[in-house]
Amino acid sequence: MTGSSGIQARFSCHFGAFALDVDLDLPGSGLTALFGHSGCGKTTLLRCMAGLQAAEGIMRVNGDEWQREGESGGRPVHQRPLAYVFQETSLFPHLSVKRNLMYGYRRTPKSERQISFDQATEWLGLSHLLERMPEKLSGGERQRVAIARALLTSPRLLLMDEPLSALDQQSKQEIMPYLEALRDNLSIPMLYVSHSTAEVSRLADHIVMMDKGRVVAEGPLQQIMARTDQPFGLEDDAGVILDATISERDDQWHLCRADFAGGHLWLRADEDLATGQRIRLQVLAKDISLALSEQTDQSIQNLLLATVDEIASNVSPGTSMVRLLAGQTPFLSRLTTRAVHNLAIAPGQQVWMQVKSVAIVD
Repeated sequence: MTGSSGIQARFSCHFGAFALDVDLDLPGSGLTALFGHSGCGKTTLLRCMAGLQAAEGIMRVNGDEWQREGESGGRPVHQRPLAYVFQETSLFPHLSVKRNLMYGYRRTPKSERQISFDQATEWLGLSHLLERMPEKLSGGERQRVAIARALLTSPRLLLMDEPLSALDQQSKQEIMPYLEALRDNLSIPMLYVSHSTAEVSRLADHIVMMDKGRVVAEGPLQQIMARTDQPFGLEDDAGVILDATISERDDQWHLCRADFAGGHLWLRADEDLATGQRIRLQVLAKDISLALSEQTDQSIQNLLLATVDEIASNVSPGTSMVRLLAGQTPFLSRLTTRAVHNLAIAPGQQVWMQVKSVAIVD
């Protein structure tokens, strides 16, 4: 046992030509995303944490030691208080939703139950589905049942291996609010494997970017996403994540105003957005243009005064990435290197950011 909090995970193993070598110190709560291309080692790392894959190293979860230095495997998987959600739900087809949920719940001693049946069904929106059989559920509903069943074992660590990969786009959008509710309500850490920047941007608090069995970037989501040196050449998905609050709705124009630490942005008014509601916004670098003076005679409604913080030239042929600060809030703008040169954009300079309302994703 150790008094340290958080997750300490250090693993080293080889499979033919592939080698995993990671050393991580992760938050002890919230959702950490393991992100990277297929084959980069995300699932292998998750399996090492679960004890499903033998590897030398250490594993501690909020002070509970699961594997010691020099061991290969450590505490077996059935002795690790974790839950693992796979891509496939593997529900018992002959049991109703309620009986599927009760399967793990009844096997958890009452003294160890940290999550109640009512909490799990409320967070995952399952109350009206309890008497249904799995064959009568949609793909998104089955995955919500699988997650709730995992939670009802009251784990100290929840592992999710691309839980949305088998769902269509509509089902993914339907399940997202439930995953956000878990992130906001659970006191245990969650590790979420994905190669979708949209999922990671919406759900994660912390991110680990992996490539070829190594960690290439790791830290708080907003900090990592605001870097000008985007790993994997993900220029199309480069952008920043903002925590904002809806302060006004303009029903005439179907817009709403979102206030953040460095100003405000107008975005399309979703029916579910209400005044006072806290939301997370993704603003992509490709959707921000820059001007040296305030341009009011044009269609873009979001004009923010910002200071150039950093310029990364030629991140791809003919393209540069500009990091800006609106107050203390970072933004990225992807421009042609020619535009940066012609405007003589330099660190410390004040410019106007122009952001399309229709381009902001909430």
